[in-house]
Amino acid sequence: MDYMIGVDLGTTSTKSVLFDLEGHVLASSSKGYPLYRDEPDMAEEDPNEIFEALIDSLTDVVRAGKLKAGDQIRGVSFSSAMHSLIAFDKNWKALTRVITWADGRAFKYSEELKANGVGQEIYSKTGTPIHPMAPLSKLLWLKNERPDIYGQAAHYLGIKEYIFHRLFGANKVDISIASGTGLFNIFQLKWDKQALELTGLSLDQLPTPVDPYEIERGMVQEYAKVIGLPADTPFIYGAGDGPLSNLGVNAIQPGVAAVTIGTSGAIRVVTDKPKIDPKGRTFTYALDRDHWVVGGPVNNGGDVFRWARDNLFDAEKSTAALLGIESYDLLTEIASKVPAGADGLLFHPYLSGERAPIWDANARGSFFGLTHYHTRAHMVRAVLEGIIFNIYMVALALEEVVGELKSVQATGGFAHSPLWRQMLADIFEQSVTVPQSIESGALAATVVGQKALGLTDKIENIADMVGDAKTYEPNPENYDVYRELTPIFIRLSRQLETEYANIANFQREHVHVKTTEQ
Repeated sequence: MDYMIGVDLGTTSTKSVLFDLEGHVLASSSKGYPLYRDEPDMAEEDPNEIFEALIDSLTDVVRAGKLKAGDQIRGVSFSSAMHSLIAFDKNWKALTRVITWADGRAFKYSEELKANGVGQEIYSKTGTPIHPMAPLSKLLWLKNERPDIYGQAAHYLGIKEYIFHRLFGANKVDISIASGTGLFNIFQLKWDKQALELTGLSLDQLPTPVDPYEIERGMVQEYAKVIGLPADTPFIYGAGDGPLSNLGVNAIQPGVAAVTIGTSGAIRVVTDKPKIDPKGRTFTYALDRDHWVVGGPVNNGGDVFRWARDNLFDAEKSTAALLGIESYDLLTEIASKVPAGADGLLFHPYLSGERAPIWDANARGSFFGLTHYHTRAHMVRAVLEGIIFNIYMVALALEEVVGELKSVQATGGFAHSPLWRQMLADIFEQSVTVPQSIESGALAATVVGQKALGLTDKIENIADMVGDAKTYEPNPENYDVYRELTPIFIRLSRQLETEYANIANFQREHVHVKTTEQ
């Protein structure tokens, strides 16, 4: 038997999954690590902790697979969170931790780029909206506020490139990850001259762009021995987690949108060429040279639900633990007792600023419409609905760029919840399909790996692996409520823009919170 391993390098955990060549899961292992928030707007990880999580998870699945004589793991292929940045000196010593997509400290430089028009020029070539998430803005922040690090930095990598450098000594980046940096010209498929001039970088400070089908062999013997794989096992670069999420749920046909809500969230559609939004609201990232993912990411997904659980339902969290049930299931059961629209209570989920569609790092969360008759049950329902309302705002912008959305494929942690699935169908007024495979990112990575190794001729063959799906139809009884509330939700986010900046500046000056999120 032949097998593939798909690795998903995520924001708070790394998961390795062992598949057969038909896409069936044989074993999986997930290892978590902290997200450090030592100062306002910071969101960093320790690259060594991520590397150790990778080694541990690969070791686990190789052992759990219990391969017999003659069995072979044909390759290991990767999906990875995008927009991360690590600076290294000339000897490849890390000068920073991993500055993740969620880090907002570059907000000032993003706002300056948007105000002076340079940002739109760069966006029109790179497809990455101007926002603190992008390495483009992070580099400007380092240049201006960490000149000691910027002056020493001889190399810059993201987390996946760091992994490949540790394992193979490589200095490469796939075009999918590169297309999310704000430094990469998606029409020329090379580092953008204007972006490099703006940040002061030279080409030799950046990794060499390669296709997602690029293969590395000759792993460092020390790591190969620990993992239990031959050192010549092919490791395939794969792509970014967003593009691979579309592939993983078979949402690669025109008009088929993939909605993913994990820690963060996104909605994306695949096109055959890059498409730029004149208003700068959507991204365009490569899956490969022939498949481009257009969409919008949101900062605030499942992490907002976690905030509600930890801060509004601590007693219920403890009760769930004693009963041996999942605390999130208990909360969605509580929310299901409240009617659609939470009796007029709206929640803007901007606890971490926001990317699409408002691209405002200063945005902050809020309940609106709170009255004496609202309870905690209303609040948790409003939180869940607010996350979906926000995704729907992105969908409206996306339709202006790619045309009408025909159907929705849903994935991510939220897809386990029937209540959330139904909310998505009702607010979008679209059929929502949830594919059977819950390891969609890792599965998609293995399909890219199979194509790289010549085991399949096209990535579209993933349609045969995704498995059965469950479809949720919109409930007409909820249409009128959501149709009335959606415009209020949208108008509020625009009307509060000035006050978002004011309250965010107050918090940066007066609030000093240090947290470590697991």
